[in-house]
Amino acid sequence: MSSRPSIRPSRDGSSPIAKNLFGKPARSFASVCMREPFNYASSTRRRLFPPVPDDSGQRYESKGCRSIQYLTVNGPVQVSRRVYWNRQKGSVTPVDQWLGMSQSRYSVGVRQLCCREAVGNDFRTAAENLAYVGQLHLSHETVRGLVEGEGRQVLAQQGSGALGPNWTAQDCRPGPSRPTCLITGADGVKVPLVTEAEKKKRRKRRARRRQGQPKRRPMHRGSDQPYKEFKIVAFYDPSKQHQYAVGTSGNHQKLGQWMRQTAGQLKLDQADLAYSVSDGAEWIRKQYPLQLPMLKANILDYYHLRDNVTKAGQRVYGQGSLQSQHWREQVCGYFLEKGPEHALEQIKALRKTLRAPEKRKALEQLIKFIDARKEMMQYPQFKAAGYEIGSGPTEAFCKTLTGRLKGQGMRWDKPNAEAMMALASVCSSHLWQTYWDIRRKVPA
Repeated sequence: MSSRPSIRPSRDGSSPIAKNLFGKPARSFASVCMREPFNYASSTRRRLFPPVPDDSGQRYESKGCRSIQYLTVNGPVQVSRRVYWNRQKGSVTPVDQWLGMSQSRYSVGVRQLCCREAVGNDFRTAAENLAYVGQLHLSHETVRGLVEGEGRQVLAQQGSGALGPNWTAQDCRPGPSRPTCLITGADGVKVPLVTEAEKKKRRKRRARRRQGQPKRRPMHRGSDQPYKEFKIVAFYDPSKQHQYAVGTSGNHQKLGQWMRQTAGQLKLDQADLAYSVSDGAEWIRKQYPLQLPMLKANILDYYHLRDNVTKAGQRVYGQGSLQSQHWREQVCGYFLEKGPEHALEQIKALRKTLRAPEKRKALEQLIKFIDARKEMMQYPQFKAAGYEIGSGPTEAFCKTLTGRLKGQGMRWDKPNAEAMMALASVCSSHLWQTYWDIRRKVPA
C-alpha cells in the first residue's frame, strides 16, 4: 500500500510535492513563494495607518486595538481599529477618519432617515416609525440628538454659503421673450419656547432625584416669554417653480443679513424685474430699502389691507352686519381701482359723520395705517405692470417652516427650534438631496 506524500512544508519552507516533482531549483522557488507573501502582508499591516509625527516632531504611541459599533441602514457594523496617543494631541484613530466615522457612530443614511421622519413627526413617533419600517432601533432621545445636530449643520452651511439656492434670477423667466422676474417676501411668526421660570422649576425637581450622581451639562438659558417671533424671508418666481426660504430666531438686523446674502446668491441685481410683497410691518419696511435697494417696488399685501379695513368696518357698523360688508367692498374697490388717496378721502369723510369715540378711534387707526404705507398701496399701477399683490407664498413658508415647532404641547429651546426650522427650510426649498450629497462628501 503506497503512502500519500505529505503536503506539510519542510524546514526550508518548500513543499515535499515540489521537491519530488521539480528538484532543487523548484524547492527554492517554492520556499520564496510561501514565505514572501506573509512577510509582505505583515509589513503592510505595520505601515497601514501609522500617524505621522505632529508639528512638534513627537511621534504617536500605539495604545492597542479597540472595537466600536457603527450603525448603518443595513444594520450595525463592528469595527476593530488601532488607537494612537500623543501627549499634545491626545488619542487619535486614523481609521475612523478614513472610514468617515470620526465624529459620529451613525452613518449618513441613518441620520437622513431620522431627519426625514422627524421633520413631520414628533421624536417618539419618528423612533417608532424607524423601528417598524427601517428596522433601526433608536431611542427618541437619540433621534432628537441626531436630528437637532443635523439642523445645526444646516445652519452652519447656510451661514457659510456652502448650502444655498440652486437657481438664480436668470432661471426665473416666464417665457422665451419675457423679462426675468423675482419676488421676495418677509414675515414674522410666533414660536413656543421654554421659559427660564419653567427650567428653574424643572431643575429643582430633578436635583432631588439626582443626588449623588455626576453633574450633567448646563442647560440652555430659557426664554423670558413663552412665545418669541422668528423671522422668515422667502424668494420665488411668479410660476413658483423656483423658491427658497430661510428663517432665523434673531432680530430684524439678523434677517436683513440673510436678505442680503441670499440676494447675492440669487444674483438679484441681474433680474429685469424684482419687487417685494409683505404685510408692511415696520421692521420689514425698513429692511427692504436698506438691504435690497435694487427692488423696483415694495408692495403691501392686499389681503392684509383688507383685514384692517374689515376690522374697522365691524367696529363702526357692528360685527357681521351687511352694512359693514358693503362698506368694506366699497373701500377696497377704491384701493384697487383709484389708489389709496381716493380711499383715504372716503374714510375721512365717514369719520366726520361719527360722534362715538370708539368708532372715530377705529377709523383714525386705519387712516394712520394707510398714511404710513401709501407708496406700498399703489395697486392700480402695480396691476397695470403685472405685479402680484398677495403674499400667499410667504405665508405658506411661515406655516411649513414652523409647523413642526407648533405641535400640541411642544416647547423648545431657541437653538433647537432654529435648527429644526433650518431642516424644514431645506425640505421646502427643494434642497434636501443637495444637502445630503454634501454630507456624504464630508467625513462624518
